[in-house]
Amino acid sequence: MKTQVTELFGMNVYTDKAIYVGDVDDVLLDIDGKKIESIAVGNLNPEIGDTKGHRGYLIPFRIIKEIGDIIIVRHISAAFRSKKEETRS
Repeated sequence: MKTQVTELFGMNVYTDKAIYVGDVDDVLLDIDGKKIESIAVGNLNPEIGDTKGHRGYLIPFRIIKEIGDIIIVRHISAAFRSKKEETRS
């Protein structure tokens, strides 16, 4: 599947465990490698954990699983916590 980089802006980002992460603000490109390096996600979901005062996350392109109407990234427990995971801790 091919998509234009500009189509990624504003897309919702979710983990593969259906946790909303935020929206795509920017895309970082590796010009020499001719590939997307990462996406910058803002409008962060405050329930995913401690953002440590940051306004966004850089998500490496390698953890993106699907791009369609939304972007689905691999769930990483240390980065994206759900309420269920917090109550177990």
